[in-house]
Order: sequence, then C-alpha cells, then structure tokens
Amino acid sequence: MFDFIKKNLQKIYSSITTNLLTIFTAKKISQESLEEIERILITADTGITTTKKIITALNEQFAQGLITQGSQLQTALEQQLIQTLTITQTPQESSTIFLLLGINGSGKTTFAGKLAHSFIAQGKTCLLAAADTFRAAAPAQLQSWAHQSKAEIFMGTANQDPAAIAFGACQQYQKNHTDILIIDTAGRLQTKENLMKEITKIKKVIEKQLPGKKIHTLLTVDAMLGQNSFDQAKVFHEAVKVDGIVLTKIDGTGKGGIIFSITQQLGIPVEYISFGEGMSDLKKFDAQEYVTNLTGSSQTTL
Repeated sequence: MFDFIKKNLQKIYSSITTNLLTIFTAKKISQESLEEIERILITADTGITTTKKIITALNEQFAQGLITQGSQLQTALEQQLIQTLTITQTPQESSTIFLLLGINGSGKTTFAGKLAHSFIAQGKTCLLAAADTFRAAAPAQLQSWAHQSKAEIFMGTANQDPAAIAFGACQQYQKNHTDILIIDTAGRLQTKENLMKEITKIKKVIEKQLPGKKIHTLLTVDAMLGQNSFDQAKVFHEAVKVDGIVLTKIDGTGKGGIIFSITQQLGIPVEYISFGEGMSDLKKFDAQEYVTNLTGSSQTTL
C-alpha cells in the first residue's frame, strides 16, 4: 500500500485528514459542511481560485440533492481533487535529457541525485552536470550524490559560465553514449531576470548540441512555501516551459495543497514527490493515491 503517506506525511494526516473525516462521517451534511471544506482547503494552501472552483462544483451537486451524506461528500470531493490533478502530461518515457529548475533550498540538487539513482537502478548509465556555479556548495553536493548513485559527473571549473558547462556535459554525454543526462541549474542569481536569461541560454545550448533530443524540464517546488511556490512556478514556466513538478519538503509540513493550484491554473502536472535524504526517497506521483490518502479513504492502512 501507500506506505509513503504512513511514514512521511503524518503532519498532513493530522492537520487535514482528521478535520475532513469529521465531516465525512456525518450522516447528514449542510451548507456549513461545504464552508468547512472550503476553509480546510484554503488552509492547506490549495489557493482561493482553485478552492472556489472545487466548492462551486460541490455546491451544485448539493443543491441538486446528489450529496446529502458525509460519505457522498467525500467521494465528490475526491473526484474534484483527482480531476484537478489529472491533466495531460508530456511523455517522459522517451526523454533522455532532464533540465532541473528551482530556487535555492527547494531540494533541486538532492532530487538530481535521487533521479540519477532511480535510472541507474533500472540499468541505465547517467551523467550529472553541475551547472549551478552561483551556489558555492552546489557542485560538491552534486558530486557527492554522483558518488553515492554511481553516476558520472561533469563539473567544469570554478565560476565557469553555466551554459558552457551544459555545452561540455552535452559533449561528454554524446562521446560516452550515456543513456541519461541530468543538468542541475542555479536557483538564484543577482536578479530574477538574470536567472531566467541563464536558464533560457542553457536550454538553447542543449537544443543546439543535441538536436532531436527531448528535453524534459522539471521544477522542484517546496511544499512549505505555499503561495510563494505558485508564484515561482509561474515565473519559471513563463521563461522556460516546465513539463512537470517535483514536490519536495512535504514531509516537513502540514500543507501541500499548492500542487492543486499549480496544476489547475498553470497546467503543469506533478510527476514526483521527493522526501527525506535517502537515495530511494523518491516516488512517482499518483493523483488517486495522493488524494484518497489525503481525504482518509485509505485511513485503514495508516
């Protein structure tokens, strides 16, 4: 079963799920029940716009007499949440180039190591590229992950242009016939504009060096930052089309609802949940599993 929730999301279970279960176990619901659902969703960082859309749909069903009991409300809410998270994804299976984006502290470099480990566990060769030269500790941190995961690494030199490092990594990737290339980028520069220009430049270098290769762009989102994470996702998505979200730091917060807002308003699917510091602390995202555990449908396994 979904042991990830059991082991790592106890704060979400205690702060959201238990409140929802009080409503879902009621034999008869009222308008106040829907108002309480709305409050819980907003508290969980689902966002006002997304929450209003979900509550509007539930209100319509309530007005039509389709949901009168707590259990019916639970099913209806789950359907709305799953629908919000279920959008068409860019196929990742054929992707061999991964460009990782995210602000400093969002778990981007850690995710790079875990992703490399997951591919190597599948019998594939993997090259990590340390294109974050702004944060002094980033190359060394990525080198440590490469060592643990048995991945190759391309580091370049101190203060080297990140795009030049991406160029060198692309050459090494081609020369060694490596299966997977994962490029870790900076999460902060002197200004937001400089950062976006750098990321755009890196992507153009990859496209020029590896024509025809699908670049899968993943953005790490810190679940603890709430609305700030939405704002960051919007900026990155406008600069470089983001293919998928990696939800991080979720084991340290009672929230995590921001993914509903990002998916619904920006159209970016969640692809991974990254938690903890272990090599295998990475899970492919499953909307139905996430929602049913959040709402308590799978509470008997907790």
